[in-house]
Amino acid sequence: MTEREPKTADEKTADELLNAVGPAFGKLRRSALLEVEDPISQKDLSRTLVLRIVLEAEQGASEGESGDGSGGASEVTVGAVARHLGVDPSVASRMVSDCISAGYLIRAASQQDGRRTVLHLSPEGRGLMARFSRHQRSAFEYITADWPDHERLDFARLMLKYVASQDALRDRAPGA
Repeated sequence: MTEREPKTADEKTADELLNAVGPAFGKLRRSALLEVEDPISQKDLSRTLVLRIVLEAEQGASEGESGDGSGGASEVTVGAVARHLGVDPSVASRMVSDCISAGYLIRAASQQDGRRTVLHLSPEGRGLMARFSRHQRSAFEYITADWPDHERLDFARLMLKYVASQDALRDRAPGA
């Protein structure tokens, strides 16, 4: 009996490819720890989950978008972090507290409702996210170094399209 080589992506059926997508996404997060330019610690990698939510809300607010559908400036609360990550509010609270303790987030009173506490990136948080973006770019370039340029760009476009579709589904009203 001979051992068969695993099928390449080009040899798999449509069902085999689609079934392989989920496990592949699980591996993507772990690959972010690759030893490329200025590696990110495991702890800071976890913190970037929360920091990305705040950063995107702040960027959306500067572009006139709102993360809450109100059309005004977007404010991020612990509850919003919990909803975005799909975790219990107590888990999100611990994650946010860790980011604050590390100096990456700042709590502030809401400008829309003084009873609410909102989150903002600190200068250190912005620095970590800039470093993380450079790290992600380096990891992508390292992983795809032997790909033709058109395949790298096609993959990048399709990944961005996938994420935009995922965001659109998450932002839809429940039951819509």
